[in-house]
Amino acid sequence: MYQKWHSVLKGISLFDDIRTEELEHLLTCLRPTMKAYAKGETICMVEDPFEGLGIVLRGEVTVAKENEIGDRVILVKLDAGHIFGEMIAFSGMKKWIVNVYASSDVEVMFLPPDRMIQTCQASCTYHTRMVLNMLKILSEKALLLNRKVEYLSIKSMRSKLAKFLLEQYHKAGKTTFMVPLSRNELAEFLNVSRPSMSREIARMKDEGIIDYYQASFKILQLEALVEAMK
Repeated sequence: MYQKWHSVLKGISLFDDIRTEELEHLLTCLRPTMKAYAKGETICMVEDPFEGLGIVLRGEVTVAKENEIGDRVILVKLDAGHIFGEMIAFSGMKKWIVNVYASSDVEVMFLPPDRMIQTCQASCTYHTRMVLNMLKILSEKALLLNRKVEYLSIKSMRSKLAKFLLEQYHKAGKTTFMVPLSRNELAEFLNVSRPSMSREIARMKDEGIIDYYQASFKILQLEALVEAMK
């Protein structure tokens, strides 16, 4: 019944280490709701009843909130293979706290949280594996939010960039590394404007502190980056 989407679902960390035949049995047990939306349609609004953990199967969705004066603030855009609503699913909240729109024609699978945490009568090991995968996803999300709070406390643009580049340096273990975020995603993560961030990166290159080409960065003056953090 769900074979059409196996290739997309197998690429989602929620279903890590679950074989294709197990995935089909698991979905039959979960009984997800499948919905299609045309470009521009609203998938859910703040205060709408929460339908379940959303999985984008095809197309792209925009997750956003409205600020106090009614302007839309985009939180993230998600394409096929990404999930949304994971922070609400197991919180006990019964309503959406964000707006989700179809940025293109999309198909979405909604997984009911109660069926996700209630193992079936057969006590399938792959159902337990999915629950453990979900716990890992939520833990990683919490760690990411904690990192974002740290960045919010940093005042200057250069200090934010220096911290991020030093993190990537320590993670890679070498001065040349690939940045896992696009420029837009990095600006959103650092909570800064994309043009201002790009100008600061260019200045750091002109000063001989870093070099870069697209997503590849090289630290030329490690001490200067450390100093920028102070």
